[in-house]
Amino acid sequence: MPISQADLRNAANQAGAQTRVAKRADQRTAFLCHSHHDHELALGLQALLRQQGLDLYIDWQDSTMPPEPNAETAKQLRRRIMNSEWFLFLATANSTASRWCPWELGYADGKMPNEKIVIVPTRDSQKTHGNEYLQLYRTIETDSVGGLSIFNPNTKSGYRVSSI
Repeated sequence: MPISQADLRNAANQAGAQTRVAKRADQRTAFLCHSHHDHELALGLQALLRQQGLDLYIDWQDSTMPPEPNAETAKQLRRRIMNSEWFLFLATANSTASRWCPWELGYADGKMPNEKIVIVPTRDSQKTHGNEYLQLYRTIETDSVGGLSIFNPNTKSGYRVSSI
Protein backbone atom coordinates (compact mmCIF):
# COMPACT_ATOMS: atom_id res chain seq x y z
CA MET A 1 0.00 0.00 0.00
CA PRO A 2 1.40 3.47 -0.88
CA ILE A 3 2.72 5.40 2.10
CA SER A 4 0.31 7.94 3.48
CA GLN A 5 1.61 11.51 3.26
CA ALA A 6 0.01 12.08 6.67
CA ASP A 7 2.18 9.26 8.07
CA LEU A 8 5.29 10.87 6.59
CA ARG A 9 4.36 14.22 8.14
CA ASN A 10 3.81 12.51 11.51
CA ALA A 11 7.21 10.81 11.27
CA ALA A 12 8.83 14.17 10.48
CA ASN A 13 7.13 15.79 13.47
CA GLN A 14 8.11 12.92 15.79
CA ALA A 15 11.71 13.10 14.61
CA GLY A 16 11.61 16.81 15.46
CA ALA A 17 14.77 18.78 15.09
CA GLN A 18 17.09 15.79 15.37
CA THR A 19 20.45 16.39 13.82
CA ARG A 20 21.73 14.03 11.17
CA VAL A 21 23.09 10.87 12.73
CA ALA A 22 26.56 9.86 11.57
CA LYS A 23 26.53 7.04 9.06
CA ARG A 24 27.59 3.66 10.42
CA ALA A 25 30.21 1.74 8.45
CA ASP A 26 27.69 -1.02 7.61
CA GLN A 27 24.77 1.29 6.84
CA ARG A 28 23.28 1.30 3.35
CA THR A 29 22.98 4.63 1.54
CA ALA A 30 20.22 5.96 -0.67
CA PHE A 31 19.80 9.14 -2.71
CA LEU A 32 16.37 10.72 -2.31
CA CYS A 33 14.91 12.26 -5.44
CA HIS A 34 12.06 14.54 -4.38
CA SER A 35 10.56 17.98 -4.83
CA HIS A 36 11.80 20.62 -2.43
CA HIS A 37 8.12 21.52 -1.98
CA ASP A 38 7.85 18.18 -0.16
CA HIS A 39 10.40 19.12 2.51
CA GLU A 40 8.37 17.68 5.38
CA LEU A 41 7.58 14.44 3.53
CA ALA A 42 11.29 13.96 2.78
CA LEU A 43 12.17 14.42 6.45
CA GLY A 44 9.49 11.92 7.45
CA LEU A 45 10.77 9.33 4.99
CA GLN A 46 14.32 9.96 6.19
CA ALA A 47 13.24 9.34 9.79
CA LEU A 48 11.38 6.12 8.91
CA LEU A 49 14.24 4.75 6.82
CA ARG A 50 16.86 5.67 9.40
CA GLN A 51 14.97 3.37 11.80
CA GLN A 52 15.39 0.62 9.18
CA GLY A 53 19.16 1.19 8.88
CA LEU A 54 19.14 3.15 5.63
CA ASP A 55 21.01 6.47 5.42
CA LEU A 56 19.06 8.83 3.16
CA TYR A 57 20.91 11.63 1.34
CA ILE A 58 18.79 14.77 0.91
CA ASP A 59 20.43 17.47 -1.20
CA TRP A 60 19.21 20.50 0.75
CA GLN A 61 20.85 19.07 3.88
CA ASP A 62 24.20 19.19 2.07
CA SER A 63 26.03 22.47 2.73
CA THR A 64 28.27 21.90 -0.32
CA MET A 65 25.36 22.24 -2.75
CA PRO A 66 25.06 25.58 -4.58
CA PRO A 67 22.31 27.86 -3.17
CA GLU A 68 20.73 28.17 -6.65
CA PRO A 69 20.54 25.26 -9.13
CA ASN A 70 23.18 25.42 -11.86
CA ALA A 71 25.62 23.18 -13.76
CA GLU A 72 27.56 22.52 -10.53
CA THR A 73 24.31 21.31 -8.95
CA ALA A 74 23.88 18.74 -11.72
CA LYS A 75 27.50 17.63 -11.39
CA GLN A 76 27.16 17.11 -7.64
CA LEU A 77 23.81 15.33 -7.99
CA ARG A 78 25.33 12.91 -10.51
CA ARG A 79 28.20 12.17 -8.12
CA ARG A 80 25.84 11.66 -5.17
CA ILE A 81 23.58 9.35 -7.18
CA MET A 82 26.55 7.23 -8.27
CA ASN A 83 27.97 7.08 -4.73
CA SER A 84 24.69 5.80 -3.30
CA GLU A 85 23.72 2.14 -3.26
CA TRP A 86 20.03 2.94 -3.81
CA PHE A 87 18.06 5.62 -5.64
CA LEU A 88 14.64 6.47 -4.20
CA PHE A 89 12.02 8.56 -5.98
CA LEU A 90 9.47 10.08 -3.57
CA ALA A 91 6.39 10.16 -5.78
CA THR A 92 4.09 13.12 -5.11
CA ALA A 93 2.19 15.59 -7.26
CA ASN A 94 5.14 17.97 -6.80
CA SER A 95 7.88 15.51 -7.78
CA THR A 96 6.10 14.31 -10.91
CA ALA A 97 5.61 17.96 -11.99
CA SER A 98 9.22 18.91 -11.20
CA ARG A 99 11.82 19.60 -13.89
CA TRP A 100 14.68 18.14 -11.81
CA CYS A 101 13.08 14.95 -10.51
CA PRO A 102 12.49 13.26 -13.90
CA TRP A 103 16.04 14.26 -14.90
CA GLU A 104 17.47 12.63 -11.76
CA LEU A 105 15.38 9.49 -12.31
CA GLY A 106 16.50 9.30 -15.95
CA TYR A 107 20.13 9.70 -14.93
CA ALA A 108 19.83 6.96 -12.30
CA ASP A 109 18.04 4.70 -14.79
CA GLY A 110 20.93 5.02 -17.22
CA LYS A 111 23.67 4.49 -14.61
CA MET A 112 22.38 2.19 -11.87
CA PRO A 113 21.11 -1.39 -11.88
CA ASN A 114 17.33 -1.36 -12.24
CA GLU A 115 16.85 -3.30 -9.00
CA LYS A 116 18.54 -0.43 -7.07
CA ILE A 117 15.99 2.16 -8.27
CA VAL A 118 12.92 2.25 -6.05
CA ILE A 119 9.76 4.35 -6.24
CA VAL A 120 8.14 5.47 -2.98
CA PRO A 121 4.48 5.90 -3.98
CA THR A 122 2.46 8.13 -1.69
CA ARG A 123 -1.20 8.82 -1.21
CA ASP A 124 -2.89 11.99 -0.07
CA SER A 125 -6.55 12.69 0.52
CA GLN A 126 -7.23 12.79 -3.21
CA LYS A 127 -5.09 10.20 -5.00
CA THR A 128 -2.07 7.92 -5.16
CA HIS A 129 1.11 9.28 -6.76
CA GLY A 130 3.72 7.26 -8.62
CA ASN A 131 1.50 4.89 -10.59
CA GLU A 132 3.21 5.79 -13.87
CA TYR A 133 6.43 4.16 -12.63
CA LEU A 134 5.08 1.11 -10.82
CA GLN A 135 5.57 -1.33 -13.68
CA LEU A 136 9.20 -0.30 -14.23
CA TYR A 137 10.72 -0.26 -10.77
CA ARG A 138 10.46 -1.74 -7.32
CA THR A 139 8.51 0.17 -4.71
CA ILE A 140 8.80 0.88 -1.00
CA GLU A 141 5.35 0.63 0.49
CA THR A 142 3.60 -0.01 3.78
CA ASP A 143 3.31 -3.76 4.20
CA SER A 144 0.50 -5.78 5.77
CA VAL A 145 1.86 -5.33 9.31
CA GLY A 146 2.50 -1.59 9.03
CA GLY A 147 6.23 -1.74 8.30
CA LEU A 148 8.10 -0.71 5.17
CA SER A 149 8.90 -3.30 2.54
CA ILE A 150 10.36 -3.32 -0.96
CA PHE A 151 8.08 -4.92 -3.52
CA ASN A 152 8.97 -6.17 -6.99
CA PRO A 153 7.03 -4.67 -9.92
CA ASN A 154 3.63 -6.21 -10.62
CA THR A 155 3.85 -8.62 -7.69
CA LYS A 156 2.91 -8.81 -4.07
CA SER A 157 6.24 -10.39 -3.16
CA GLY A 158 8.66 -8.27 -1.21
CA TYR A 159 11.04 -8.03 1.70
CA ARG A 160 11.51 -5.70 4.65
CA VAL A 161 13.60 -2.56 4.08
CA SER A 162 15.59 -3.45 7.19
CA SER A 163 16.94 -6.54 5.38
CA ILE A 164 18.74 -4.68 2.59
